[in-house]
This record gives sequence, C-alpha cells and structure tokens, in this order.
Amino acid sequence: MNNFLFVSAENDGIANCKAGGMGDVVRDVPRQISTRGDRTHVVVPSYSRLHKNGVLLTTLNFRLRGIVYLADLYEVKPKKEFTNLHHYVIHHPEITAGDIAHIYHNDPTEPFYNDAIKYFIFCTAVAEGIKKGAFGQIDIVHLHDWHSSLLLFLRAYDPAYKSLKEIRFVYTIHNLAIQGIRPFENNYASIQNWFPHIAIDREKLMDYRYQDCINLMAVGIRFADAVHTVSPSYKEDVLLPSAPPEFIGGESLEKDLQQADNEGRLFGILNGCNYNNIRVANKGQLYRNIVKALFGWLQDESKKYKSDFLAHTGEKVMRYVGNRPKFIVSSVARLTEQKFYFFKRSTEAFVEVLDKLKKVDGIMMILGTGDPDYENLLREMSYKYENFIFTNGQSEDLIDSMYLESDLYFMPSLFEPCGISQMLAMRNGHPCLVHHTGGLKDTVEHMKTGFSFDGATYEEKVKNMVDSFDLILDIFENDKATWKKIGANAKKMRFTWEKSVDDYYKLLYSISN
Repeated sequence: MNNFLFVSAENDGIANCKAGGMGDVVRDVPRQISTRGDRTHVVVPSYSRLHKNGVLLTTLNFRLRGIVYLADLYEVKPKKEFTNLHHYVIHHPEITAGDIAHIYHNDPTEPFYNDAIKYFIFCTAVAEGIKKGAFGQIDIVHLHDWHSSLLLFLRAYDPAYKSLKEIRFVYTIHNLAIQGIRPFENNYASIQNWFPHIAIDREKLMDYRYQDCINLMAVGIRFADAVHTVSPSYKEDVLLPSAPPEFIGGESLEKDLQQADNEGRLFGILNGCNYNNIRVANKGQLYRNIVKALFGWLQDESKKYKSDFLAHTGEKVMRYVGNRPKFIVSSVARLTEQKFYFFKRSTEAFVEVLDKLKKVDGIMMILGTGDPDYENLLREMSYKYENFIFTNGQSEDLIDSMYLESDLYFMPSLFEPCGISQMLAMRNGHPCLVHHTGGLKDTVEHMKTGFSFDGATYEEKVKNMVDSFDLILDIFENDKATWKKIGANAKKMRFTWEKSVDDYYKLLYSISN
C-alpha cells in the first residue's frame, strides 16, 4: 500500500474550503487514489475556522523568525467518507482567512504579503508533521501551486528536514500567472525574516525579473521530482514565452519549464470531471434560486454595501419568473483578468453580444465575485442592459441551476490551464463557446461538441468571439437537428478521473498500478 500526502491551499473534500478549480482536483484525486487501495492524507490550512469541529491529533513545534512556533494538527470530517482517505487542517492564529472565499488575501499594494506569511507557517508545520510521522510513513507528497512549494525549499535547504529528500515530491501547476513572489530580505514577509537560520542559494531561488525576490512558483518547478500541468495543451503553451494579450504562455518561467521538460520531469495530464455523486438540481428552479441567494446575501453584513444592486437584480429576475427567455447564455467564474479580460478591454463587444441576444429574446447571466474592477464593470453593465443578469456572490444551488438550465455556456478565458466549468456544462448536454486555448482546446471541439473562437491578433479574437454568436443563434433557431446533435455529443464526452489518475500513477508517481 502506497501512502500519499496532498498539500494544498484548498480542498473541496471538506466544507467551505474552495475558491476555484484546485479545490475540485484536491477533492477528486485523493478519492480516486483511495478506491485503488492506497492510503491518502490531505492537509490544508485551517484559516482560523476549519479546525473548530475537528479532533486535535498533535501539536507541532518548529523554528520560524528565530523563535519556536506551535501549530495544531486537526483531523476534520469530510463531506463524504472514503476508506483510506483522511482530511486534516493546520491551525495557528497567524494562518488567517482572506477576503477571497475566506481563503486568500487580496493584497493590491504588496502582492502576496499576507498569503506568504500564512503559507510559510503552514508549510513548515506540514514539514514538521511529515518528519514526526503524523501522517504515517509517506511515499509521495503531491503539492499544489505556490502555496505549498515552500516544502521543496525546506527539503533543499533546511537541515532539520533533510529526511524529506527520501520522499518523492510532485508539483501541480494550476495557475502559472500567480507566482507567490516575495523579497529575500528587508521585509516582514520575506524569506530572510522567517528563515534566518537557513543558508540559501539565491540564484536557484530568485525570480528572473525581480532578482531581489524568491519566486515560489519557480521553486516548485525547479525542485520537484515531477511537474504537472493540468492539460496537455497548456503544457505546450507554457513552454513558450507570453506575448499578452494575444498569447499567455510561460509567464517568465518558460526556461524553467523547458528545462523540466528536457529532464523528463514535465507532464501535461488533463483534469477529470466528477460524474458520480453529482448534486441533483431540479429543472425550473433557476430564478427561484437567484432570488433565494439574493435574500441570503442581503442578510450578510459584508454584502450590505451592495444592497441596492442586489435589489435591482431581484427586480430584474422577477420579469423572467414564468416568462422564460428563449435563449440563456451563462458563465460562472472568479472575476479576474484571466476569465473576463475581453469584456473589460472591449466593453463594446460585450454590448454587441447583448444586442444579438436581445433580438432573439435571449439573456446573458454571469455569476461570480473577485477583482473589484471587474465586479464594478459587471454591476454597471447590469444597471444599463436589461438582458444582462449579474449575480455578484456565490451559491451552490444557483450554480447548479445555471449549469442545468442554460442553453449555451460561455467561457472566453484569456488563458485556461484546464477549466472545469466547460466539463460541467457538457455533462448536462449543453454546448459551450470557448476561447481556443489551453485545456479548452483539449475538451471542446468546434461544431462537434461545442463552439470555439480564436484569432492571430487581439482584435481578430474579439471580432470572432462576437461573430460566433451569429453562427450559434442561427443554428439554435434554424437548425434544431444540428443543435441537438452538438448537445448530445457534448453530453457523451467523458473526462474521467480514472483515466487521469492512471497517468498520474505512471508518469507523476512512478508507480506501476
């Protein structure tokens, strides 16, 4: 029996610990491993809240900032029990909840300042837990994004954790654009302040652009035994330099990724989608679930400043109760440059799409929270355009209804490491319109299982995105047979975790299964 440890900032295997697709992966892969008879442990930070109903297993002590730190390891109850699968959180008062999904901090003035502090503490506690045998004798540690890569730093440079060198470490890149860059010194949230006792090789750790800083995403790529991108096409993208906005590639780390590839350490394996234990949503509940979510948010103190907008959204939605529009386009995403750059830079293109939809009695719905600039843009658009509904919050019931009841799922991502939303929409038999990039290339085939747009220049991409709606609406209105066939083809597609984890065992874990 192999013994795995997953280390991540998110884990949707437990309640209230998800901000994005990484949470889905860290939920599903350990479940799949456990069904193969191997033992899996998943550890995330407590964020000052997730430990409250857990069972205290041990208190870990370790050195940071020249003093002894104490952190508590709790085992917590999962959403669903699996044999050989255990979930843990690390609690320390300085590992605080951020403003993004009560996980990450939004630090606009000094990027990663607060997050670096909490993940420095978290990773050192996990290293101590591994050394102390809190998770048993570990064979493979699977790290996710920069938040966990400090374990590789400790493994390489801290004599206290040299025993970690006997374990295979795998590193998965979920979002290469977010790199966890912090100064080496002269800052509270710097490597030198937190690890004054460790002698380091700055050249092997530094960011190429900011040479007085460590790049924690680069640490993961440079020091892991295997590096993994979450789709084959995204692997090909990241080996090339970025040329924004036409192309987003290696984001300054392409040389590290090329080296990992040349050394046989870089693998592109498509994420799977969960086709079992799906939350069952009932048809016809879409507008009811919007109103229900709006009432819930109106009770939330943190949303009070949005009360006028929430009331406006409720009033708009009431028009559609019992009077369903003929065509619903939807999108569910974190509001970031990655997801909605085309809309922010080319608002006129967004308006053009709404005009096309209006002619066929169609609406667009977007659900999400995130960057304040993107939230403000979409709120303004909702006030101005009657056939645009923006639900500025998070609601699982509403998200399920949107995936179930939309006619077209829209995903105009500037880049996409893999994407889960298109798989969830396809699972329900709905075509998607996607930008032909990264994992979207690997999952949506134009005119067969959905629709895609691309272009050699930014302007060409935006024009083709807008023009795609002419093709899509024409097929929807005038060629029902083709529309149904594309939807049926989408529903038949299966991106299973079983197949992906087969590749994990062979390529990432070097285990014959």
